[in-house]
Amino acid sequence: MTIAYIAESAGVSIPTVSKVLNGRSGVSDETRARVEQLILEYGYRKPPQSRSNLVELVFRELEHMWSVEIIRGVERVARRNGVGLLVSEFGLLDADGRTIGDTVGRRPQAVLSVAQLLETEREQLSAKGIPFVVFDPIDELPDGVPFVGATNWRGGQAATRHLIELGHRRIAMISGPDHDFCRARLSGYVSALAEAGLPTDPGLVVKTQLSREHGYVAARELLSRPDRPTAVFTANDMQALGVYQAARELGLGIPHDLSVVGFDDVPAVAWMDPPLTTVHQPLAEMATAATELALALGRGEAVPQVGLEIVTTLTVRESTAPPKEE
Repeated sequence: MTIAYIAESAGVSIPTVSKVLNGRSGVSDETRARVEQLILEYGYRKPPQSRSNLVELVFRELEHMWSVEIIRGVERVARRNGVGLLVSEFGLLDADGRTIGDTVGRRPQAVLSVAQLLETEREQLSAKGIPFVVFDPIDELPDGVPFVGATNWRGGQAATRHLIELGHRRIAMISGPDHDFCRARLSGYVSALAEAGLPTDPGLVVKTQLSREHGYVAARELLSRPDRPTAVFTANDMQALGVYQAARELGLGIPHDLSVVGFDDVPAVAWMDPPLTTVHQPLAEMATAATELALALGRGEAVPQVGLEIVTTLTVRESTAPPKEE
């Protein structure tokens, strides 16, 4: 059985059959279904191909500062294993049509997907025998899907405990979207407050996007209140940048009038004025572990576990201090 015979039977071109076999885009659902049915009916099997000597790192977006840390960790392991690194970017609804099918067609040694890998994408990779690992997943994954994440709940708890130990009682949190890791950081915040016998004031919790602009808007709202908080914990460092801007515009000094704690510890926050206290998410170490796991799966090795969480730690700098006495 040949591709040409499948194409003739389906009334399509040979390249169209090739696209279906390789999981690529550019084929209508109706045509794809017809070709797949014929492939199944005739029992056609694509000749085995060796995988390319590449590991592919897939981002949904490359705008975040922490992307560099992830690339550094992956590249380190890839170089040590004599494997090249390809970095690609495509959104869930990419306007230019790039999809996981393009990645499948390149047949990399392994795929690392940052934040998300849809069920259909996982199925395409598995069908071609390409191992994958989800890096820092934003949503809960089914059992058995390989991933590497961080102890987000523990990080949120540590950040809030630090502020409580300094004497703060009105501690606000600027949280993120309804993703697993954001919920975990918020849950850690709530847990630390409860542990100290402090109530969670819904008016001090704002859920918004993980950007400087959204952090700024949320902080302006919180800091303009007559009973404003004395400390703010943000779901990431970009939001903390927005808090700095809002505090400056409102004439509040950090940490004299307001303590701020972020999350991620991207390198740039050590140069903020004042340097930001933040939860260190070991991005490079996480990327290293994810790459090693993916390559081990690609070699068919037995791995002790397919889900890993790397410990977060609190990095205390100059943006936190005891609250000002009234």
